[in-house]
Amino acid sequence: MEATAFCPAHITGFFKAHLDDTQNSLENLGSMGAGFSIKQGVTTRVKIDTRDNQESNFRIITKGYQSDKTDVSEFVLNKFLKLGKFSNKFFDIEHEISIPVGYGLGSSGAVALSLSFALDQALETKLEKTIIGQIAHNAEVNCKTGLGDVLASFHGGFEIRVKPGAPGIGSVEKIMTEKISIIMICFSPISTNKFIREYLSQINGLGGKMVNRLLESKNYEHFQDMSLEFAKYVDIMTPRMQKLVNELFENNIKCGIAFFGETIFSMIPKEDENKVLKILQKYPDGIIIKSELDDNGARVLYN
Repeated sequence: MEATAFCPAHITGFFKAHLDDTQNSLENLGSMGAGFSIKQGVTTRVKIDTRDNQESNFRIITKGYQSDKTDVSEFVLNKFLKLGKFSNKFFDIEHEISIPVGYGLGSSGAVALSLSFALDQALETKLEKTIIGQIAHNAEVNCKTGLGDVLASFHGGFEIRVKPGAPGIGSVEKIMTEKISIIMICFSPISTNKFIREYLSQINGLGGKMVNRLLESKNYEHFQDMSLEFAKYVDIMTPRMQKLVNELFENNIKCGIAFFGETIFSMIPKEDENKVLKILQKYPDGIIIKSELDDNGARVLYN
């Protein structure tokens, strides 16, 4: 038994965290906010064989960019193991990560969701799509690696998360745009957990207002302006980021900041690609990613 699934990377431009729930369920926690999914992300392959004499019942390997922890994957796997009699099975899990980890690109959410889709397919558990999404969302919230990426990348595209929570509980409003390019540069990672703890009250005050403002305009240029405003308000702009933002601004290029990472993105018309790349290439210490919106969201891949 084997299966492959893909989940796009997701970038959040601003958000409002929801960490209190009277029912004490992970599904209801999450965030409102806005962001977008891109063509790169995480492809997960699952192969299931009969367990022989292995000490463990699983193996998790990572190709491409490396993740330092496997707790999100283990959480998802353990949830699926409770759905049937799989004690005699060995799970060979391979995550191929095509985006830097820890830079605000939603890698842990993409790991969790691609694995959840792949396991459902390989085990033939035939869960509803929203349940598949809820398992991944719960893994992220439980492991404190993110709040809203699973809901967003489950749907794909350029989205506003209008209600917090897991797929099937939270909801998004997708914004249609003309065909645009997305170019970003990743300088260094930032701890999501640390920022959520330290800046929560500041984040929530502004993030909630911005959701309402974007629902009115539904414009990706306004979204980038708000993201920049949000980053300055939360005070995560480093001198290196500010220098690049200023240079883009001087060339009439709008940009935003990925939460949470020292990552700057620019959503632009196709004809501005070379202009932006030329500016970013002056910063050799950053990882440049060129992409487009992924409108499909997480999915099983069939050969």
